[in-house]
Amino acid sequence: MPGGPARFAPSGALSRVLIGRRAELALLRAVIAAPPSLALIEGEAGIGKSRLVGELLATPELAGTRRLIGQCEQLQEPLPLSPVLDAFRQAGAELAASRPANPVVGALAPLLPELADYLPPPLPALPDQRAERHRVFRAALALLDHLSPLVLVLEDVHWADGGTHDFLAFLAAHQPREVSVILTVRIEAGPLPIREAFARAPAGPARTVALTPLSPAEVAELAGGILRAELPRAFAVPLYEKTGGIPFVVEEVLRTLLEQLPADEIPGRPDVLAELAVPTVLRDVLLQRLAALDDAAREILGAAAVVGMTPDERVLAEVAGSGPPAVARALAQAQAVGLLHEEDGRCRFRHALARQIVYESVPVSSRRWLHLRTAQALESAARTGPGPRPVARLAHHYRHAGRPAEFVGNAEAAADTAFSHGDDATAARFLLQALEIGELSREARVRLAVKLGRAAVDGLAHAEAVPILERLLATEPLPAHLRGELRFALGRMLRQVGEVRAGHLQIEGALEDLADRPALLGRALAVLSAPETVVDRHVGEHAARCDQAEEAARRSGDPDVRIAVRIARASLLLEQGDPGSRKLIDELLRDDGLRAVPREHARACVNWAQGALHVGRLDLAEDLLAEGRQVVDQAEYLRLTEIVELVTAAVNQAAGRWEGLEERARRLAGTGAKVEAASLDWLLLHARLLAATGPAEKAVALLGDVIETAERVGAVWPLIPARMTLSRLLLTLDDAAGAADHATAALAHVRAKGNWVWGAESVLCLVDALDAMGGAGQGAELVDELSAGISGADAPIAQAALLGALAVLARTSHPVKADRLLDASRTTLRAAGLRYEEALAAERLGRWRCERGTADGGPLLEGALRLYGGLGADRDIARICRVMRQNGVPIPYPWRGGRPSHGQRLSSREHEVALLAAQGRTNQEIATELFLSRRTVESHVANALRKLGLLSRKELRGLRLPDAPNGPPSDTRSGSLTEP
Repeated sequence: MPGGPARFAPSGALSRVLIGRRAELALLRAVIAAPPSLALIEGEAGIGKSRLVGELLATPELAGTRRLIGQCEQLQEPLPLSPVLDAFRQAGAELAASRPANPVVGALAPLLPELADYLPPPLPALPDQRAERHRVFRAALALLDHLSPLVLVLEDVHWADGGTHDFLAFLAAHQPREVSVILTVRIEAGPLPIREAFARAPAGPARTVALTPLSPAEVAELAGGILRAELPRAFAVPLYEKTGGIPFVVEEVLRTLLEQLPADEIPGRPDVLAELAVPTVLRDVLLQRLAALDDAAREILGAAAVVGMTPDERVLAEVAGSGPPAVARALAQAQAVGLLHEEDGRCRFRHALARQIVYESVPVSSRRWLHLRTAQALESAARTGPGPRPVARLAHHYRHAGRPAEFVGNAEAAADTAFSHGDDATAARFLLQALEIGELSREARVRLAVKLGRAAVDGLAHAEAVPILERLLATEPLPAHLRGELRFALGRMLRQVGEVRAGHLQIEGALEDLADRPALLGRALAVLSAPETVVDRHVGEHAARCDQAEEAARRSGDPDVRIAVRIARASLLLEQGDPGSRKLIDELLRDDGLRAVPREHARACVNWAQGALHVGRLDLAEDLLAEGRQVVDQAEYLRLTEIVELVTAAVNQAAGRWEGLEERARRLAGTGAKVEAASLDWLLLHARLLAATGPAEKAVALLGDVIETAERVGAVWPLIPARMTLSRLLLTLDDAAGAADHATAALAHVRAKGNWVWGAESVLCLVDALDAMGGAGQGAELVDELSAGISGADAPIAQAALLGALAVLARTSHPVKADRLLDASRTTLRAAGLRYEEALAAERLGRWRCERGTADGGPLLEGALRLYGGLGADRDIARICRVMRQNGVPIPYPWRGGRPSHGQRLSSREHEVALLAAQGRTNQEIATELFLSRRTVESHVANALRKLGLLSRKELRGLRLPDAPNGPPSDTRSGSLTEP
């Protein structure tokens, strides 16, 4: 049942939860609640018949009811009454306790020798074989009556022998009062002989429960439960198309993928579905069905697999060279064995994997010939029929037929059609395939590459397109206007793959060539005006580029270019905290010209939302994100879908909605990101969360990765916040010198960029580090520089950081003033809705007031603790609890000794891992020694630190854990460790 734990799952099943089938289960429960009753559960192989039976038998109302289950076997010569006898063998204990009184049951003794001691004596054989069989039927019926009340389940009755079918017809006519019978049967196995007997049963006609494939949403739910992740639509849709909604096929596909990738990476890799080989178990099943067809049917079905998922029967007849009656017979045979099914009145392959198996069974040479015949048949139909030429299908068939000229012509036409409909991804795919053809003329190659440059940016084909454009620009003499367009496209794609500096330089290099194309020039200059991308470009230069973009837009006379430049101007102002940015954004959002271009509208909203987050305007970010998400969904803008998810996660992080966020960030920071440049932002988000939740060592390592990559590619925005976060983290690890180094490095980039709004938190970190090293006064000039740099800025996070830095400077000489400044900082952050930063400021203020002996210090610390608790910031919880104990502030339940959801006791495995970590072993060394994954070790270390009230792994070194891993709760008041 959806949302509830399954009480039954077949052996080897991946999912323990039954998805869908609510109505079917309810019908079966009604059937068994009113015996005598009969039910037929029918559906194709793998549809979930046995799973449904198991769920039924586990329902509470059957807890005291006996159930017997028999299985029919797929044998050449099935044994008479085999499934019924198998069911009786399960009743040995009941028969031992109470022997049947009816002597006719003795007729079963020779058939059930293992139960003979519990049955009446065998009866003498009858000379008439028919009379003997009738007596055995009566005996089986009497035994069922003796064992009642019961539910008899016979699985896969389509494989039953004739004798079993005769017995079931007899049973339907003489069913005991307290017996319910449930049969499962495959619909593709053909007519079931007992249907008429079940329809005329004296107890009432059998109820039929027909199982159909799962819906797309149910497939997503099933797969999401197996992978323990929410499935993005980009993965769920092709998974449904690949499997046809058959639960067994879904599980086999996921089982195969799990052998290749970690579960958390699979939802972000829809590409693996396209490349998937048919799972071995499913392949065997499908090949067996294919072998059941005669030679003529197999040949026609092979042609059908070449033609398509839903082959047109007229085209198929022409391709296969067979008449319509032969085609109809072949399709009927394939449908009978479950390789095809009927959908909207047409025969369709049951799922993509069934078609793949049939397709691969056709020899390669025959396949090539069939593709050519299919293309020719489609061309012929297009000449005489209405509608446009099916250029996409023609490109596919000509490509596989080995006809490059015809393929390229149709692929370009298909790309043009896709581009005109806004489907950049499909256009890019066709163009990339066409550019793989070695015999292309120079003219065709340049023409296709220019089109690829236009399509690949939004078509998410960056990695494939970049080397093509680079090679073309390096080897072909091109006219200036084409060279400029290609360099602009290449620059945008390099930015998308994360090569920010290289992309910026390419676009700069394109400007001269675009001088006579003002529309493209305006767009290129608008891209260069974005300040949050590349290092070593001052905001003054970005502003100058924006001015040049406005002039180019005016020359072009193109209203869309003018809007693009105004969007860039709003972003530039917003990133600097300019109060005028809000007015410009509001004007643009009301502009009909912007609303008429959904992609530009969506891109603007998402970019502005990011900028609003950068300056701490969470309210504005949420409003813009909501509008941007709505437009992205309506426009189906593929490239922005993942960026929307990224910005949504960043907004949730800022607003304190952290549940499930770390897992999502970890997944998309790896190979899950489709927009490569976004993976660095996901990595930063993951690291920032770990800095608060732990383990600290992992956060330090990830932040180091972000810094290294951002410096290599020249990306300024991840670089500055990554160094600031690392500086703040190192301060909590008592590494003031390291914190000062990273804050200083961040401020070097801030000065080079000329945007102090971005550097305010780094200033606070540096002042804190200097204070820890006894030189807080050294930061006075820096704070003055910051104050001048953000004067008048609408940037709450920067204003709060400035107030905090001023408070640190004033703390020794003017404690009351420092208190007031810090309280103002906390109030600013709270008003902005920045929950984590508010908690940090409240903790600092509470600690200062406790140290001064002020009464309200304790409540401030408790308030900060509750904020951390709501976030799940385990490292911060451990730290603030230590501060509260040091200052005699009572720690409220449930944080006394750790978070209760995890308990205070170390598990045996956590204790084992912690012991090795205390000895200085690395996570990889521990993983190797204990035969665990590195990720599991990281989780155990983090849990141990949290439960023991420690801030970092460093505090484990040289300390001794208690001997008993599952002994009394750890004494977190003393850190749970004792000095050796």
